[in-house]
Amino acid sequence: MTNPVDAQASLEATLKDEIVRMYQDVADNPEAEFHFYHGREAAELFGYAPEWLDRAPPGAVASFAGVGNPHERSDLEPGHTVLDLGSGAGLDAIISSWRVGPTGKVMGVDLNPAMCLKAQAHAAAMGTSMECHEGRMEDIPLDDTSVDVVISNGVINLSFRKRRVVEEMFRVLRPGGRISITDIVSAKQLSQSIVNDPKLWAS
Repeated sequence: MTNPVDAQASLEATLKDEIVRMYQDVADNPEAEFHFYHGREAAELFGYAPEWLDRAPPGAVASFAGVGNPHERSDLEPGHTVLDLGSGAGLDAIISSWRVGPTGKVMGVDLNPAMCLKAQAHAAAMGTSMECHEGRMEDIPLDDTSVDVVISNGVINLSFRKRRVVEEMFRVLRPGGRISITDIVSAKQLSQSIVNDPKLWAS
């Protein structure tokens, strides 16, 4: 008989591999067809300012795979330290860096080290900088009370341990800090066939 804990760990490992593969594919082949909105079409749909998209590196825009616009309520100010959780190819981090200015700081965390390198390269192409740390959102590789604002765009739903992710976000926030996230929420209990399908998680 299969141990439920072992079964979940196996599924989680499979999902991790599929998620990394899927979003790497979006970054490497942004012109390909995917079962979710991505690129400039998605960013415009979610209300990203056209001047942001015109100004940002084309590669960062083409690789965008978010589900909303965390900037609408992030209230970033010059000097803020921002964590972009699941930073991908770096579009949200770059926009954040413009808003916090040279006295601010933007840090990304992503499961895929190749995406961290891509995000940092996109930021450097804009003359801005960001730190990007390879890591899991369930164990954010940052110190306690080290950031003013956490943003995230469509990644928390990918975790099996969402409560742990929220705890980690609050751990790294300074007193008075805030969270601005966009994500996908289901109002219904998902069938096991959906839960067990990695492609439907990575979307």
